[in-house]
Amino acid sequence: MNFNLQPTLADAVVRLEPLQVDDFEKLYVVASDPMIWEQHPNKDRYQKEVFANFFKGAVESKGAFLIYDVQTGALIGSTRYYELDETAKSIAIGYTFLARSHWGTTYNRSAKLLLAKHAFQYIDTLIFHIGSNNIRSQKAIAKLGVQKIGELEMKYYGEKSLMNFVYAAHKADWVL
Repeated sequence: MNFNLQPTLADAVVRLEPLQVDDFEKLYVVASDPMIWEQHPNKDRYQKEVFANFFKGAVESKGAFLIYDVQTGALIGSTRYYELDETAKSIAIGYTFLARSHWGTTYNRSAKLLLAKHAFQYIDTLIFHIGSNNIRSQKAIAKLGVQKIGELEMKYYGEKSLMNFVYAAHKADWVL
């Protein structure tokens, strides 16, 4: 399987560029807003040392992206692929966060659709893990027509285990 986990992807709304080690400071400017993390599993990610752990996990995943607003060129967040399972032909999409200025808009949807379209060239199932208390992300994923398939206690990179809802989208069922 020649699945490129970090291509540059773009549409009329967002541009996803591979996350690099030297992107920490500019991404932290976005991530330093405590309200971004209030419903996420780790509510302290706005703190620089906590975000540094999150960022290290993103770099080591080799599947993380910066999200840019195409209209303004502004860096507005991050997302990533993780848990590629070549046998099951599945991959997870997550660890997504956006600047509050871009909440409730088409930016999250555009990023997820770009990632899905690219992934479905190689795999059959997309998996999404969303914190059980993250109502905002649960609503956003429901708008994409993705179905909840279970619950899982999950340990994020260097963080404690927390309950997550598991959602799945199958290539055969999802019209892009």
